[in-house]
Amino acid sequence: MDREKLKNLLLSFKEGDVNLEQALEQLRHMPFESLGYANVDHHRALRQGFPEVIFGQGKTADQVAGIASRLIKRSSNLLITHSNHEAFECIREFADDAKYHETCGAITIRRDHSQYGRGMIGIVTAGTSDIPIADEVAVTAEIMGNRIGQLYDVGVAGIHRVLSRLDFLQSARVIVCIAGMEGALPSVVGGLVSVPVIAVPTSIGYGASFNGIAALLGMLNSCASNVTVVNIDNGFGAGFVASLINRDYDGLIR
Repeated sequence: MDREKLKNLLLSFKEGDVNLEQALEQLRHMPFESLGYANVDHHRALRQGFPEVIFGQGKTADQVAGIASRLIKRSSNLLITHSNHEAFECIREFADDAKYHETCGAITIRRDHSQYGRGMIGIVTAGTSDIPIADEVAVTAEIMGNRIGQLYDVGVAGIHRVLSRLDFLQSARVIVCIAGMEGALPSVVGGLVSVPVIAVPTSIGYGASFNGIAALLGMLNSCASNVTVVNIDNGFGAGFVASLINRDYDGLIR
């Protein structure tokens, strides 16, 4: 349950539109609801500013849909990462406004289109192969109420490409920079801006990239002081943290 839904419930009770038993029934599953295979955290939006996000990988389609059906009853927006078409079709049975994002495997239901971000979140990739991770960043940031800008395929092998877009980089309030191979681009971007740069190493690369470990270690050793790093291929984590950075403090808990 998010802040607006809770506020509306309390106002309805105060004005007599909802009786005590009805209000208690709606509050009964706060802060969590047990489904046997999952404990659904209905309190998370109040604590962290966004409802629980479902990680679809390793769950059956019925489990994903079961969790989603409980969450969307008490929240306006829903995000599922690392999912698939089978789970999407199950969710469409109770939410025909659900959307499947093919490139990154995310499923979203967006009913609250409010903008909570103060500025633009810039999403930058070193290569076209990094776009699936960038799309997960974009989906996450947008459903959390942010304006995004995208700059793709500007890696250091042709460094003039990123240098030609200083206007874009310097207009962002926070930047998510995604790169595989040796992972050099976040350090370059970090040296050009005065805002936080969240580096996302990807598993793109040849043998000695070790499925993203080379990029991860390179980013962790960045000499640009405004660069911080999330896990390999973790576009969701980067998008979530960027969204929190981009919010007013009063907007964190909604």
